[in-house]
This record gives sequence, C-alpha cells and structure tokens, in this order.
Amino acid sequence: YCVSNMAATTNTFKLLVCNASQIVQVSNNHARFIRGRDMDKIAVIENASMIVGHNGKIVSVDTAQRIQALIDVNRYTFDSVHDCQFSESIIPGLVDCHTHPVWTGDRCNEWGMKLRGASYMDIHQKGGGIGYTVKCVRQSSFDALLQSLMPRLQCMLSNGTTLLEAKSGYGLSAEHELKMLRVLDKANDLFAGIDIVSNYCGAHSIPSEYKHNKAAYVADVIEHQLPKIAAAKLKTLQQIDVFHERGIFEYKDAKAILSAGMDRYGLRANFHGDELHCNKSAELAVELDRERPGQNAVHCVSHLEEMSDAGIASFAQTEIVAVLLPTTCHILKLKPPPYKKMMDSNCIIALGTDFNPNAHCLSMPYIMNLACNLFRFTMNQSLVA
Repeated sequence: YCVSNMAATTNTFKLLVCNASQIVQVSNNHARFIRGRDMDKIAVIENASMIVGHNGKIVSVDTAQRIQALIDVNRYTFDSVHDCQFSESIIPGLVDCHTHPVWTGDRCNEWGMKLRGASYMDIHQKGGGIGYTVKCVRQSSFDALLQSLMPRLQCMLSNGTTLLEAKSGYGLSAEHELKMLRVLDKANDLFAGIDIVSNYCGAHSIPSEYKHNKAAYVADVIEHQLPKIAAAKLKTLQQIDVFHERGIFEYKDAKAILSAGMDRYGLRANFHGDELHCNKSAELAVELDRERPGQNAVHCVSHLEEMSDAGIASFAQTEIVAVLLPTTCHILKLKPPPYKKMMDSNCIIALGTDFNPNAHCLSMPYIMNLACNLFRFTMNQSLVA
C-alpha cells in the first residue's frame, strides 16, 4: 500500500511492527477528510505490518506477507521489533481538536449548583465559570500553569491522543493570554508524545474590568492583545477563537475579531458557535471563508447544538469542520447537535473532549463512546471523527 522513497535509500530502520491482526488506515487514498455519508467506510489491512524510519515516520505499511518479502529482498535491519502475534491492532493517533488544558483552580462547587438547576449562564453571571478560572489563572505563575498542564498531556497521550488543539482564553488580557500561549509553546517543546496547535481565545468571555464596556474589550482584543501576541512569534500558534454567543460576543463583534486575526496575522478561525442559542455561527463561518477564497481561512466551528438547517446546508458545500463535543451535552444537559442532519448532508464532522475546568475529560476513546451512546454514531464513524 505504501513504500516511501526512504526504503530505497537505506536498509536500516528504527522499528518493525509486524503481524498485527489489523492496521486501520481510515483512508488509503490520501484523502484529507471523510465526509458524513462515507464515515462508516474505513480502510483496514488485515494481518499487516509496518516499518518506521529513524525520523519517526512510517516508511511502509502493507500485509505482513508483503512486508516480510520486502525485508527479505532488501535485507532490512531494525533497531527494534514489536511482534503483535496477530492479537493486536494498530490505529492512527487520535486528534483532540477542542481543549482548554491550561488552567488552575477548582470549580467542583459548580456541579452542586447545576444539580440544583443552575444553568451555564446563571453560574457565569454569579462570577463562577470562566470568570473564576480567569481569576485563578491571572494569579498563577508560568511555572505553576506549566506544572498543571504536563500530567494532563500525559493522560491524554495514554488515551491515544497524539495531536492536540489547545486554547488560551482564561487570561483575557494581553499579559495573561500570552502567558498561557507561552506555556503551550514550552509544553510542546518538552513533551514529545503530543503535537500541540495553539488557538488564541482572548474573546472567550468579557473580563470583569470590562463588564460594562464590551466595545472597549473588543477593541482591546483587536488593537492590543492580537498585536502583542503576534509579535511574540509563538511556534505553536495557528488559530484564533471567539465565543460567539448571545450577550457575549455577537455576530458583528465575533466577525471583527476573527477577521483581524485572519487578515492581519494569518491565523485560521476555529471558534465556538451555536452552542446555547442559534446565533448563525455556521453562517458566519461560511461568510468569513467565502470572503477569503482559496485560503481555507475558517478551519472549524465547535459545539453547534443549535446549528440551523441553513448552516448545515452551507457547511456541506465547504471544507469547514463541524466539531461536536459530547461532554457538553452530557454535563450541561443540552440537546445534542443535529448530527444526523449533518451526516446526511455530507458535512465534515470531528469530535473533541472539550477538556476544561468544567469538563474533566482527557480521553478521546471515552468521547467516541459518548458519540456512540448519545449521538448513535457507529464505531467506525466515531473513529473517523
């Protein structure tokens, strides 16, 4: 199925993984994604082996018989060999594309409030939720934040995550948002098992000091925070996020912030939308993307519990990904997103943990389980997502 040029230039390799009962490729035609109606069809090689080069990249993957023939003909040698004895399977590393992993503080008391009937916005308005975590993060040092992040990454890796989208959003000022993003940059250098893509989320909420002047905070994000963060030239920063929600950052402000990040600093939009209300977030994403043809400017929108039929139809005509977060529905008791319509309309669908102080989930396999139980995904569909 795949023999790279490396196999022709050397005969020594880092690793041979042989005799797997299955190697699950998901796709074997170089597709960048699999759309909704095809998500139940995945590529699998039965009784398979693979060769890994010294740079950590897969050199060849095929049936065990063909790989062995390749080894015999070319007299390949390996630093190490793992024999699965046809009792183990291999799947790709998992992508967790929506997390808030950098924070300190404890919000366990909010669970009791929710059990007594408090909504997400009730807690937010009483100074809990994001506001409480912002207070804790602002009081925490760089080292304290990094120390809290590292074991979370280890737990994610132990559950199969190898690529992580990680947001800031609990600093809500240039100083503290930059502190969070620098923590992510440092963690990416220190922790070899997971690659981190950082997402600047300064527009996660309105900080208390701007409570009565939201317009001034929007201006601070665009004219002060973004330039300072861009000047830091962070290695992992690729995306920009906004919590597009009624009473927080509505259509006009969300568009202005995302546009500034995309047009001035080359960031791609990956934002929260259509979670608690139908805010036309999906329509905003398509509008932003079409205004920048050929750039793939909008990567994805997360949550989408209240996504409109028009938003679904427009998503299906783009490469914008609908990121579904089963923990949100589970913990906040929200109705599930219109996943069946998304799938039937051939949207691109992904899953994420939404790990944050309000949702302690570090396991993509658990998210896959929730997707099967709450959304009625098949196991193949949950693996693709």
